Amino acid sequence: MPTRSSSGSTATKNPPGNQTPNTPDINESEIARMKVDDLRDRLRRRGVTDTADMKKDDLVKALVKSMKAGTGRAGGSGSGAKAGAGGGRSSSNGNPPGNQTPNTPDINESEIARMKVDDLRDRLRRRGVTDTADMKKDDLVKALVKSMKAGSGASGASRSTGSSGSSSDGIRTGAQTSKSLKYSQVIDSVDDEPERPGRSLVTTDHEVIRQWAEARKGVPCTVDGTDHDGHAGVLRFDFPANGREDRLREISWEEWFDAFDKRRLNFIYQEERSDGRQSNFFRLESPDREDG
Repeated sequence: MPTRSSSGSTATKNPPGNQTPNTPDINESEIARMKVDDLRDRLRRRGVTDTADMKKDDLVKALVKSMKAGTGRAGGSGSGAKAGAGGGRSSSNGNPPGNQTPNTPDINESEIARMKVDDLRDRLRRRGVTDTADMKKDDLVKALVKSMKAGSGASGASRSTGSSGSSSDGIRTGAQTSKSLKYSQVIDSVDDEPERPGRSLVTTDHEVIRQWAEARKGVPCTVDGTDHDGHAGVLRFDFPANGREDRLREISWEEWFDAFDKRRLNFIYQEERSDGRQSNFFRLESPDREDG
């Protein structure tokens, strides 16, 4: 039962897990359970950038702070959107300001246009769109909006299997999918953890791969003499602990991931050996052909 104040008015109760008074739409417990990628995505949508190096706790605090700031705006809208004609809130079927894409409330072109070039390229890579290295910002914005519009029609708002063959969990499958892939634990973000030491893992997430390699001081490389039409050939990492390999040539992360996505590779790896020691084991595998 709602409680009444001494004046007889009904006091507003906050839902469980909400430590932010008078902001019923902000549930900090639910926000804290979100994945890192989802937190960064929500922050980008609210115009908060430079989140790439932020830890999860900082991302949670930043999102709560942004949402709290939005609740105090005129019109009482939790999203901070301007009120429509007559001072009331826009209808539930209306598009938020800056959204020029009808019936797609999650696509706000104005916010996308404010994103940095690197963030646009990263978002496009996560959606399976490659060959963005030479694209200007306007083209990147258009490409991301187009990709998001195409994805918005997927059943249940989940990621469907697209032309790249990526399944709903981001793992690429095909006729030559190996048993090692089938028995590996899927890692979707840097917030996911292995079920146990020695567990075989698989991912296509760029940030997971980058952090795994950098934690081992690994440098993205290609094997000399294996290039294809000016593009990186066989992909490797050069680990100092293994000694310098003469055949390896260092390349940029952008070039490495561009080849990784074009060849529809999966990254199969370990975080730790079964005895708990750090493991450098990894292999790159395509569901279409064998690729070491």
